[in-house]
Amino acid sequence: MELATLKQTKISAELNSIAEKVLNEIRITEAECLTLYNQAELGFLGWLANIVRGKKNGNKVFFNRNFHIEPTNLCVFHCKFCSYSRTLKEEGDGWFMTQEQMLHIVEKYKNEPVTEVHIVGGVHPKLTMEWFGEVFEKIKKKSPNLHIKAFTAVELEYMFRKAKVSYTDGMKYLQSCGMDSIPGGGAEIFDEGIRKEICADKADASQWLAIHKAAHEIGMHSNATMLYGHIEKFEHRVDHMNRLRNLQDETNGFNTFIPLKFRKENNEMSHVGEVSVIEDLRNYAISRIFLDNFNHIKAYWPMIGRQTAQLSLAFGVDDLDGTIDDSTKIYSMAGAEEKSPSLTTEELIQMIKAVGRTAVERDTLYGVVNEWN
Repeated sequence: MELATLKQTKISAELNSIAEKVLNEIRITEAECLTLYNQAELGFLGWLANIVRGKKNGNKVFFNRNFHIEPTNLCVFHCKFCSYSRTLKEEGDGWFMTQEQMLHIVEKYKNEPVTEVHIVGGVHPKLTMEWFGEVFEKIKKKSPNLHIKAFTAVELEYMFRKAKVSYTDGMKYLQSCGMDSIPGGGAEIFDEGIRKEICADKADASQWLAIHKAAHEIGMHSNATMLYGHIEKFEHRVDHMNRLRNLQDETNGFNTFIPLKFRKENNEMSHVGEVSVIEDLRNYAISRIFLDNFNHIKAYWPMIGRQTAQLSLAFGVDDLDGTIDDSTKIYSMAGAEEKSPSLTTEELIQMIKAVGRTAVERDTLYGVVNEWN
């Protein structure tokens, strides 16, 4: 659809104006983003988001070969949406890994062509900054080229507070031990009122942003997320993305933005229900349009399922995460589409090529490892 054709279609003057700005690579405002949420239909959003995606990444869809280590699901915090964590007093399906158990997982992948280990879990008082520093040093000794992406800002805030160090000093220490980047979890929704309702006792929005800023300032990249589809409203999503966009303007340290769908199973917010696949796709598209300073938008396929992830490639998404290898339980415990989240490299490539895109294996920082047309 060209601009001249767009002006002849039956859409509002506001949407026409927004489309003209996007086509001319002019940043849209928070108010205009909210208009997209309130007025724009799926087809319009997909068309516009794919123009942005094409300008940034051409026909490429990225993935990486990674595995997850989740040291524990025992947690001092209580998030109402979480189906994964257990209190320190609970037994049953709670777990706690030793350093040796974590290193054993790394050893399993030593001769595999993986490029990244992703380490996140519950916040446990025994898992200190120094304890993990030792783990990282041992991982690097075993696999010096393995990229360590570790800890949500929630985990880091607790570690640094317990160690009585600043965010910058804490990040520098972990970096010196071998940590290479941080994922984007724990952001949820930044709005203070919403956080008070769903995750009142853990790191707040300002702390999350400050930790990522500290990482960026020492040359460490990170990702950003947003948990959507629960009690938040559209304006809360816009505010959340705007705070991320502002920090990216300042530091340019975010690699990718990952919208995370709220899943209702086995948590205290099951009564809220879940949004539709249509809303998932609209949300991907709007985030691609609004976050003009983010190079990548990722669909986390274990959470939304392979089919929806494949559909998202028509709505601004250019990254499908990684092979995972059935090494994460965070979303399967919440009722995610993929109960055993594992894809071979060949399956991921086929998913991408089936929609006419070029599959690109990347490393964590989007360096190209291989590609398939």
